[in-house]
Amino acid sequence: MKRIETIAILTCLAAAPAWPQKIELAPVVSKTISRNVELPGEFQPFLSVSLHAKVPGYVERVLVDRGSVVKQRDLLVELSAPEMTAQIAEAESKVQAADADRVQAEAQLQGSQSTYERMKKAAETPGAIAGNELIQAEKQVDAAKALLNSRQQASRAVEATVQSLKDMQAYLRITAPFDGVVTDRLVHPGALVGSGTEPLLTIQQVSHLRLVVAVPEEDVGGIARGARVEFQVPAYPERTYSGTVARLAHALDQKTRTMPVELDVFNSDGTLSPGMYPAVKWPVRRSRPALFVPKTSVVTTTERVFVVRDRDGHAEWVDVRKGAEDGDLVEVIGNLHPGDRVVRRATDEIRDGAAIQLQNK
Repeated sequence: MKRIETIAILTCLAAAPAWPQKIELAPVVSKTISRNVELPGEFQPFLSVSLHAKVPGYVERVLVDRGSVVKQRDLLVELSAPEMTAQIAEAESKVQAADADRVQAEAQLQGSQSTYERMKKAAETPGAIAGNELIQAEKQVDAAKALLNSRQQASRAVEATVQSLKDMQAYLRITAPFDGVVTDRLVHPGALVGSGTEPLLTIQQVSHLRLVVAVPEEDVGGIARGARVEFQVPAYPERTYSGTVARLAHALDQKTRTMPVELDVFNSDGTLSPGMYPAVKWPVRRSRPALFVPKTSVVTTTERVFVVRDRDGHAEWVDVRKGAEDGDLVEVIGNLHPGDRVVRRATDEIRDGAAIQLQNK
């Protein structure tokens, strides 16, 4: 009989509501996230070009080598093509012949016009000139005009041929398209080159570099064009450099779920080089404030992640997702509002709906 009474008492105690527990509450804080994460980057030259020969020829001289610093329009490579000189001379002789034909056609036109004007004047006297003769003279003028027009077009055509050959001859002198550094030399004097051969030189602009950073999808919303970002390179670990956010891809890489962002970096002292992999201190910012609670307020079990909110003196479990950390605080995403109060040191022993009592300070 006593055993039955003991069991009944224990059952009643288990069914009774939990006693008020003395706990400490902490407010839900709203603040803007501003922190730095370290992201890998890669330097690329701002401008890069491989120079090819546009016309066939033999390499006569190479005036630069790998590492040479060049200015825009500096002569880099000279080619020779003797047959091109002969083609220009032949085309110029055709120009002279065409000019002679044109001058002859102009003289014929002047003669025909003079004859027609005299006959037309004479025709004013009745019976002096037959009407058929006047018509023939007029037709001769038209024929002379057509001949002159044909000779003029032929003259322009051969002159254009000469100019085209001279333009092609100018390609025998390969010059620098911009200020930069020769990063690769692939040709030597005596080599036969042409439009279908390998490049002669590679030039890159290294005084102005592109720093490409792959920004994770969750941090894309905080990218600010024009923001200054610091970074370091392994070659000079004691130095801190900076660049400016200049260009966004506006598209995510489907494999990495990152967006390429380009920073402009001015390499005035030449310590940075294309191909380096700097560690970028990327600023993470959110357009809207986030909610933070103490790290100890978040309870993680096998079934859920939650905080315990004070609801009129009773515990209320609120499911949340954890975000960024900020010191002793952690971002929480859920049905919370700024100013809500949550248990500072929460556990799953504080049951949902249980009465809570504030700890005396």
